[in-house]
Amino acid sequence: MSTATPATRALEAAKIPFERLEYDYVAGQDKIGLHAAQAIGADPAQVLKTLMVEVDGRPACAVIPSDAQLSMKKVAAAFGGKAAVMMAPDKAERLTGFHAGGISPFGQKKRVPVAFEESALGAALVVINGGKRGLMVRLAPEDALNASGGGAKALIAAG
Repeated sequence: MSTATPATRALEAAKIPFERLEYDYVAGQDKIGLHAAQAIGADPAQVLKTLMVEVDGRPACAVIPSDAQLSMKKVAAAFGGKAAVMMAPDKAERLTGFHAGGISPFGQKKRVPVAFEESALGAALVVINGGKRGLMVRLAPEDALNASGGGAKALIAAG
C-alpha cells in the first residue's frame, strides 16, 4: 500500500520528521478517530481528528483529540468569528482534496486557517491523519503546528 499523499509530501517537503502508522480503516463507522487510536494502540487524547468547519461562512480547520467534542462557540471565537458550523463532507472533500475519514491539516488543496486544541499540544508526540483513510502520522506537536501553517493554539474542545 502506497503511503505517499499530499499530506506526507508536504511534511517531507518541510523536512519535518514523522512516522507513518497504517491501520485497517472500516468505512461507515462513527468516531473514526477513536477507531484509529484503538487500531494503532495509541492514547485517544494524543490521536487528533481533523474537522473542517465554516466560521461566519469562511472555511477553517479544527484539530482536536479524538476523544473530545468540538464546541462551535469556542471554534468561532478561536477564528475570530461569531458562528461556526461543521462543513458538509462533500464540500470538505472538494476543498481539501482528501476523502472524509482521511482529511489531514497538512497538504490541503486549498490552505485554510488551522487551530489546534491547546491541550493536545502538551504531549511529546501526536498522531494525525496522513491524508488517506487508514494512514496516520506521528510527529511532534510543534512540527504539526508549523506544517499546518501555524494556527491559533487557543481552540478548546468541550468534553
